[in-house]
Parts: sequence; C-alpha cells; structure tokens
Amino acid sequence: MLKQKGTISRIKGHIVEVAYYNNPPKRYDLYTVAGLDGTLMEVYASASPSSVYCLALTPTNNYTRGAEVINTGKTLSLPVGKQLYGRAINVFGEVLDGKEDMDFTQHVSIFASKTNQDKLIIPSKILETGIKVLDFFTPLLSGGKIGLFGGAGVGKTVLLTEIIHNVSRQQKDSHMSVFAGIGERSREGQELLESLESTGVLSQVSLVFGEMSQNPAVRYRTGYAGVALAEYFRDIEQKNVLVFIDNMYRFAQAGYELGTLMSQIPSEGGYPPTLASDMAELHERLYSTSESSVTTFETIYVPSDDITDPGVQAVLPYLDARIVLSRWIYQEGRFPAIDTLASNSSALNPDTIGTKHYQCYLEAQRIVKEGVNLEKIASLIGETELSQENQKIYKRSKIIKNYMTQPFVTASGDNSNQSTYVPLKNTIADIESILNGDYDQTPPDTFKNMLTLADINKK
Repeated sequence: MLKQKGTISRIKGHIVEVAYYNNPPKRYDLYTVAGLDGTLMEVYASASPSSVYCLALTPTNNYTRGAEVINTGKTLSLPVGKQLYGRAINVFGEVLDGKEDMDFTQHVSIFASKTNQDKLIIPSKILETGIKVLDFFTPLLSGGKIGLFGGAGVGKTVLLTEIIHNVSRQQKDSHMSVFAGIGERSREGQELLESLESTGVLSQVSLVFGEMSQNPAVRYRTGYAGVALAEYFRDIEQKNVLVFIDNMYRFAQAGYELGTLMSQIPSEGGYPPTLASDMAELHERLYSTSESSVTTFETIYVPSDDITDPGVQAVLPYLDARIVLSRWIYQEGRFPAIDTLASNSSALNPDTIGTKHYQCYLEAQRIVKEGVNLEKIASLIGETELSQENQKIYKRSKIIKNYMTQPFVTASGDNSNQSTYVPLKNTIADIESILNGDYDQTPPDTFKNMLTLADINKK
C-alpha cells in the first residue's frame, strides 16, 4: 500500500499544519518528517478542505515549511505488561526512573477501546482509605470517581500519595495502581517515586509522567496514556485498578494552550470550546465492569482559590465525591486541610454507609456547621459570653475538627511508622463518644494529630 504523504504548510509553536496530497488522514494518525528521525506529529483536527492541524509531540526545531511528511498509519501507543509494575515511563514508553530499559512484546493505543456496555456496573461498595476525615465525612465508592480540589500548596499531592499508600497496602492482592502525572513538577514526581519505594508499595504502581517542562501536546496526551494503562489492567489482566491523576486541571490547561495555537474561538474563561468533550472523552473510559473495578482519584488545581473557574467546573459532573482542601484550615495547622462543609459524596445515604454511620455523620456535620457560626460570635464577644448550650456545641465542634487531623506515613519521613491507618469502625465509635459528651472536659488541642481516642485513654 502506498504511504500517504503531505507537506508542512505552517508551524505555530507545537501546532503544525499539514497539507495532504490525496486522501485525508484519519484522526490520531501519526506523521513523521521525511529525513528526520524520531519526529512525531499527531493528526488532531481539520484546518481546511486540504489540510489538518497536527500536535507536534517532538521538538519542532528542525521543521521547515514545505518539508515532506509521511503518514505511518499508526496511532500513539504505549507498551504494556507486567514489566511496568513499579516503573515510571513517559507517553512514548521511554523509561524515566533511571532503571534498566524494558523489552515489550505488546503495545496498546492510548485512545479508547470499544466500551462493553453489557458489563458496566454502578459503584455501590465503600472503599476505606484509613484517613479519618475522608472515610467519615466523604466516604468513597469503590469504582467511583473522587476529586481533590484545592489551590497551590494546600496538600493535594500529599493526600493523594497517602491514599495510594494506604489502599495499596490494604488491597495489595487484588488491586493495581496507575499514576498519571500531568503537568506537575519533576521534583514532585521524584519525591513520589521515593516515597512509594520507601514505604514498600511501588511494586504495585505503574507511573506515566508528562511533567511541566514538556510541551502542551505531550502533557495533553499523558492523561490518555494513564487511562489506556488502566484499561489494560482492567480488561486484560482483570485487576481492580486505582487510577491517580495529578493534576486534571493541567490537562485542561494543556488543551487551553493548544486551542490558542489553533486560533479556536474560546468559550467561557478563555478555555477551548472542546473543554467539555475533552473531559467527557477521558472520564467515560474510566468505568467499572462486573469483573474489575476502576476507582479514580484526581487532583484539581483551583486557580486563585476560585472553584467557579470553568476549568474546575468542567470536572464536577463526573465525580462521585468532591473533597475540597481549604487554605484557611491549612493555615490553622490542621492536616489534612479538608473543608468538611464544602465537601460531599454520593455515598452519604443510610443504604450505602449504614444507619449508624449516617446518623453520626448528620449530627457531627450539624455541630461543625453550628461551630462555624458560633466562632464568628465568639470572636466578637468572647467564648465565655456564649450560653452554656452554645459553649458545649462550640467546644465539641473544635474537638471533632481536631480529631479529624491525622499524621501521614508518606509525609513523616519515618518509614518505621506504618500504623497511621484508622479503620472506619473505630472512627465512627470515636465520633459517637465525642457526640455523647464523653470528652467534654478534655481540652480540644489534645485531639490534634492523634489516631484514635485510645491514644488519649492511654495517656
């Protein structure tokens, strides 16, 4: 078969316009520049009746107008197999962890395989993370999608790393984890690798990175590469998969940059008009089947702490749980800095979490909410001026908030401490005791950075 050819008619940053000679190429086809080894361009969209826009996946320094390009007829593919356990690669399958190269016999396209609608299931079981504030206030569904929202420097990646550690250790026989690092710092990726290795869970994680220094096309496709790995482990190896994406906002931001280069008419906030469909294309591939579940955790950077940003809002329709990290709570020294009043979960109903947990949640949430209102009053007139009943509610509110703080193994630097996992049943029992007034005489600061009430009882 004759190879389809064309010529470069325009180069604009990492977008290359290619005029084709005969039949138009298919979307996702890869072009190479004749005479230049290691060049790759992916057909992305139509530019005119006789040309297409291509994403330049490799540097364009040596590209020239009029240069001939050849259609390979292939799409961007990723190597797969058990060799990827505990390894870090990029979207091209190149090794990033400094270890030996790998030989692969199987590759999969990073783009969606056919969805098997007959095997789709609706998540209904709870996935414990051992993190008190998550398991109690925002219970997570096994097979669901969970979003961690927060501005810069409030602990999104630290929380995500702890979730990887806890769940991987508890479910090591049945689960495989995939981490997709989209547009984050190289330093953070290195720290993540070292943390997972030092805590003994790296062998259950496959990592793919498109760091901040990469061009927007590579960052954009790194999200698809992570999803393709998850599909492979789910459909071929039939493992339950935990997918960790850090950061989904950077995926939207990469699309923003590419849309600008293609002179697309922007939608609200300057984002490309394809933002909603891009998010849908990625999220709708992350589904669970009757054989294997796919549970997705994704961090979403909130620019300027504005959660109404269109790039942030585009993620919300696909989530089963929304976890919001607060800068005010972080500055108060309560970690993880989760705002329980702004966070929610679709699992919060008695049929899913049980009547006892649900009733405790409602009462604890009521007290925390009243405590916020009383805190405003106490800051003006003093806590002693509150009524006896309000003083009791105010103190219990502070106890609950401090109790929900927790040390993390992955952030402690002490690898000998592997016991920070708190079972949900212990958390529910402790909150019930606090709500019953058993600890009304204990100073609220006593509850900071403890695991369970048994720690206080020992003291």
